[in-house]
Amino acid sequence: MKYRTIGADPATRREVSVLSLGAMLFGTTIDEERSFAILDRYVEAGGTFIDTANNYAYWNTGSQGGESEALLGRWRRSRGIGEEITIATKLGGRPTAVTEPTGSTSRLVPSDGVEGVNAKVIREASAASRERLGVEKLDLLYAHIGFPDAPWQEIVEAFGALVADGTVGLLGASNHWGWSVERARNLAAAAGLPGYEVLQYHHSYLRRRGDLPGRRSPDGEIGTVSGDLLSYVRAEPGLALVAYSPLLGGAYVRQDKPLDAGFDHAGTPARLAALHQVADETGATPNQVVLSWLIGGEIPVIPLVGASSVAQLDESLAAVDLELTVEQRAKLDAAH
Repeated sequence: MKYRTIGADPATRREVSVLSLGAMLFGTTIDEERSFAILDRYVEAGGTFIDTANNYAYWNTGSQGGESEALLGRWRRSRGIGEEITIATKLGGRPTAVTEPTGSTSRLVPSDGVEGVNAKVIREASAASRERLGVEKLDLLYAHIGFPDAPWQEIVEAFGALVADGTVGLLGASNHWGWSVERARNLAAAAGLPGYEVLQYHHSYLRRRGDLPGRRSPDGEIGTVSGDLLSYVRAEPGLALVAYSPLLGGAYVRQDKPLDAGFDHAGTPARLAALHQVADETGATPNQVVLSWLIGGEIPVIPLVGASSVAQLDESLAAVDLELTVEQRAKLDAAH
């Protein structure tokens, strides 16, 4: 395994593995026995960065979520896991009432009865997450969803208070427009408070169209990495970028998992061709090439992978040791 440091303050920064494990479906569609086996294998391989959220996975159960956090809490206690493992969680997307199973997370907006992000939610939801996880301090806490009319000053102060009282270490933002991340960071800096240091967005080798209305905004997909966001991270090397769904739900390797309409453009066939050429050259799977490309890029990215079996996890773990040549990386980068 390889590692990198996220965060700048020696009191809160963490050394984490360059491959993060997503626990979204643990405790719901992935039962406890399989979840524990995957988690055990990840730690055995040197993995130290696990991701969850307080709403995972309400859409599978007809609940308000929390099943993933609760399972991770049971796993931690049963294995004697301590500070050597960094667990990141999120708030802001939890339904305010028990919901019917939908099979989809695509309607996470306040008008649908989602908690949103404000001082009360930050205070109460973080305490509930600590209880479910069985920890006194959350290593990394994200604002799960960004809203244009968010009370930015209130949010900055509420997150800062959690860091000050020692119940949260690092702060992060997921699924926010870049301008809103910058606004929150500027407000925090002006007030002498900690700001967002970790960004979590959907990012992969194939590029999603940016001209289509998004699920949560008519201006596009708010949670997808754009050139603007990459430029922001390049200009702010203190920011860490975590990429969720980097393997596109299996679409790189499974014919029964077609790409969605967001990838229907002229650049997709060219990049797929380059990807398969490099996979053939290395003897690796396309999934492994994608993960290696993200980890070792000029802008380093921490891929966040899911796994429904130990075998799936092992495929992703092997990507950490896959070193692409300068020529292979140039071939991947040049495809349009």
